[in-house]
Amino acid sequence: MKIIISTTMNLPIYEQIINQIRDAVVSGELREGEGMPSIRVLARDLQVSVITTKRAYEELEKEGVLQSIPGRGFYVCKQNNDILKEKQMRGLEQRYEDLIRDSKSAGMSVEDIIEMVQVLYET
Repeated sequence: MKIIISTTMNLPIYEQIINQIRDAVVSGELREGEGMPSIRVLARDLQVSVITTKRAYEELEKEGVLQSIPGRGFYVCKQNNDILKEKQMRGLEQRYEDLIRDSKSAGMSVEDIIEMVQVLYET
């Protein structure tokens, strides 16, 4: 699994990590029982603070996506994908609302937005 951090997004880095790990679990890229990189290794690979990766893992543990096994690390838990998909949808809706608000501020019409989405979706 590859996590990509964007500095141009309005989303905090730890939330970007959470979303991408959650997406990987829902898609089956990460499977139940699979080990995750250590907090330090992930921080080094992403070139972010250990505090950032620790916060992401702790949030995912609270959600039941990951489980911490003392002395061994973090592992993917068995999932109820319907609940995870619902969380994904809520996050997407929020981002769409932000994008639509920004698009309106830029003077774009609904047709302009739809055309842009179609072009980007096909690439």
